[in-house]
Amino acid sequence: MTRSDVAGKKARLAELQAEAARLEAEVDAEEFGAAVGSWAQRGYYLTYYATAGFFLGMVAALVSLMFNIIGATVAGKDPLQLIRVYLTFGLGGRALDPAFDDGLALAMGCVLYIATGMLLGIVFHVILTRYASGAGLAGRLAWATAIAAAVWLMNFYGLIAWLQPLLFGGSWIVDNAELPWWVALATHLVFGWTMALIYPWGLFHPYRLQTEQP
Repeated sequence: MTRSDVAGKKARLAELQAEAARLEAEVDAEEFGAAVGSWAQRGYYLTYYATAGFFLGMVAALVSLMFNIIGATVAGKDPLQLIRVYLTFGLGGRALDPAFDDGLALAMGCVLYIATGMLLGIVFHVILTRYASGAGLAGRLAWATAIAAAVWLMNFYGLIAWLQPLLFGGSWIVDNAELPWWVALATHLVFGWTMALIYPWGLFHPYRLQTEQP
């Protein structure tokens, strides 16, 4: 056997090995794609969207809090008036006392506000991804407006209006002298609109394995 024959066989062997590797990659890709496809067809990915909504809710809560702080400052009010009003649910009327200047309590109020937003973010994102996925930005804003208004009405007048007097002897959160209804509604709307705007951040994109073409 000449050296040229050996070289030819080695070249042929290399070609066969490359072909085998390519076929194995294609088989793996097809099997993986079938597995992903069958998994993706199981239905709505609730766990993912709930988790994504939890994070997006934090972002939206920060935006709505900053909106309220800036608005209160421009209006000559206490920048943390919203937080003080919300703290009345645990501290009662003393949270609204100008002499009340407990930095830790106010900081915890901000944390609780953001945590509440994270929980609401789950509700907003799940509803938006479930029912407004193909509605576009305008449609999502409309849905977010409706959800925000519903949450405001349910929380303030369906729950807090009777629960706070029952537990703490006053109804400061729904008192227009402390927190005008339109301010509370606007805060909810800013939260909802932010959720609609950052909605694409929380979309699920299944991984697709790419293979090289010969």
